[in-house]
Amino acid sequence: MGRKTLLNILLILLVLLITFFGLGPVLFADGVWSERLNTLLVVVALYIILIFGFYYVNKRIK
Repeated sequence: MGRKTLLNILLILLVLLITFFGLGPVLFADGVWSERLNTLLVVVALYIILIFGFYYVNKRIK
């Protein structure tokens, strides 16, 4: 396996972990709406960071 493939696998695992542990509290928590929205903003920010990570891995590393 190449370095690029391993980094892509790592980024996919990070997306799955963020989806499971990030969206779960947003959808199923018994907290107030402001707490849910703050968690959702953090999760969306992490998704954006990972999208840039995918871009960097696929464009820069050969």
